Amino acid sequence: MDLETGTYEPGFVGIRFCQECNNMLYPKEDKENRILLYACRNCDYQQEADNSCIYVNKITHEVDELTQIIADVSQDPTLPRTEDHPCPK
Repeated sequence: MDLETGTYEPGFVGIRFCQECNNMLYPKEDKENRILLYACRNCDYQQEADNSCIYVNKITHEVDELTQIIADVSQDPTLPRTEDHPCPK
């Protein structure tokens, strides 16, 4: 948690490795106990996750309104037209 702004931003989740065979650990749900585990696919090693976050998606760009406007929309023949309300511009 950022103390100045009071917001929580998860950082890098990281990659975990098996302590027995050094292969990568994958997230796995223990449905009976309702906990998150990291399990090795090559041996029977499992460890309980210390954090429930397994993926962080950070969006670094801001959406600009002008990028969403299609330039040819006024010429699109499939859009409805009306003559009842003239454009004020």
